[in-house]
Amino acid sequence: MTEGAGVRDGDLPDDLTAAEAGMWQAFRNGTVYDLSCGDAVADDPHGGHPWGEERTVRARIVCWLLLDGPPALAGRVSSLKLIGVQVSGSLDLAGGTVVPYVEMRRCRFEQDVLLPEARFTTLRMVDCSVPRLEAARVHTEGDLHLPRCRFHHGIRLTDAQIGTDLMLNQAIVHRDHSGRSIAADGMTVGQDLQAELLKSHGELSLRAATVGVSLSLRGARLSNPFERLALNAPQLTVERSLYLTPAGVGAQAMSGMTPAQGTRIQRFACEGGIRLDDGRFGDAVDFERARFTLTDDQELSLRRVQTPELRFLGEQPVRGRVVLSGAKIVNLMDRADAWPGPGRLHMGGFAYENLVPRGPFPPSERLAWVAAATAEYNPEPYERLAAVLRAGGEDEDAREVLLAKQRRHRESLPMAAKLWGYAQDWTVAYGYRPGRAAVWMAVLWAAGSLAFAQAGHPPLKRGEHPEWDPALFTLDLLLPVIDLGQVGFWQLRGGWQWLATAMILLGWVLATTVAAGATRLLRRN
Repeated sequence: MTEGAGVRDGDLPDDLTAAEAGMWQAFRNGTVYDLSCGDAVADDPHGGHPWGEERTVRARIVCWLLLDGPPALAGRVSSLKLIGVQVSGSLDLAGGTVVPYVEMRRCRFEQDVLLPEARFTTLRMVDCSVPRLEAARVHTEGDLHLPRCRFHHGIRLTDAQIGTDLMLNQAIVHRDHSGRSIAADGMTVGQDLQAELLKSHGELSLRAATVGVSLSLRGARLSNPFERLALNAPQLTVERSLYLTPAGVGAQAMSGMTPAQGTRIQRFACEGGIRLDDGRFGDAVDFERARFTLTDDQELSLRRVQTPELRFLGEQPVRGRVVLSGAKIVNLMDRADAWPGPGRLHMGGFAYENLVPRGPFPPSERLAWVAAATAEYNPEPYERLAAVLRAGGEDEDAREVLLAKQRRHRESLPMAAKLWGYAQDWTVAYGYRPGRAAVWMAVLWAAGSLAFAQAGHPPLKRGEHPEWDPALFTLDLLLPVIDLGQVGFWQLRGGWQWLATAMILLGWVLATTVAAGATRLLRRN
């Protein structure tokens, strides 16, 4: 019997082993082919228990079935559904078109699975042991499911096109020779990318990837501590939300759902840097209870990210930097203890419209948050915070922020300007507390009136002077430009002359600072 003729006729080829013959018949029948023995230890594809010939099929035969297999039996749909099977040799479907449904559970592959530029309807590999999955530019009309699989030398999905969902839940992926665990740059996923409870040892790369609905890394553990990045995803586009949040562990936990009471929780944890620069997220980026372990050179980078809501609710990174430069957010939901300290937060050009604090976040701590982001004086973060507070009706808090901005600016000025700044601060708080000017004026007027009541005041010209009034005389000294008809008619000597000069100077300082503050207020309004 020739090999081609036998396949076309549906006859069983002569050179198949018993295990392969059973697989052949199950393929034609569309039924599950299960070679597991029922012993959990022996059936573990990730364990060290050897699987003999009775459980082994050649990769060449699997490829033969998928690419040019026999016709289905009458009333059946051919499909490859394997459980507990060991595949020897390299499963190479590169460039092929696979029409039958493919599902492999708890299978063991001796060599790499090669799927570059292959086309599938749906491909499911569940709880399998795979040295490496090479699937650049693979195309599926439906799902690509890889949950609970272990990949010892990484996954490559560069420029892959997944029609519906990509599932990597509970998968364990180790780095390849380049240090990447999953290389999926330019990948497109039609619906959800679920990688909940994923364990990634190396760089997870999603540069310029597109996800049609949501990207879930709930409960995932990303580890790449000795390199710059554990998650490298600049220009990532997610139509809905990115979740770096906790996940429920156990049978009761449901993907994407709030874990039921009593369910054990595993947080998202990342050991290494995260880069989401220039990302676009349609609904939210959620860091609820996320844990970041960074070195001094690593970053949680959100440069130029755009999303309606950023939920910065994770643990405070002890080291490393958080960078939000150029990001555009509508709602910023955060906690006071989630942000890093001075010198490790960068917010130049960070735009947000609403603040939604989770828990207490008093104005003093919000000012400390801004100060932490400005190692050198930068007015923009202060002005942004003041504008948001003012838009929310918190005018008093907004004035405090702008006052803090002026005080911070004063620290960078030369000595003469710094002294003038102190004068403005002490008198009218840079114009943000105008009532203080009236207090100073009242104090100086009262003190001067009491003092000049004791002063000798011979007139300069007899018969050409008004009646002496120490209160009116003091007010005439304090008010520049305005003439109340007291100054210039009396002759003061010694200390009284110096006191009058001091009152004139204090009046000019007070008037100038009031004018500067009023100008600042008018300009702001």
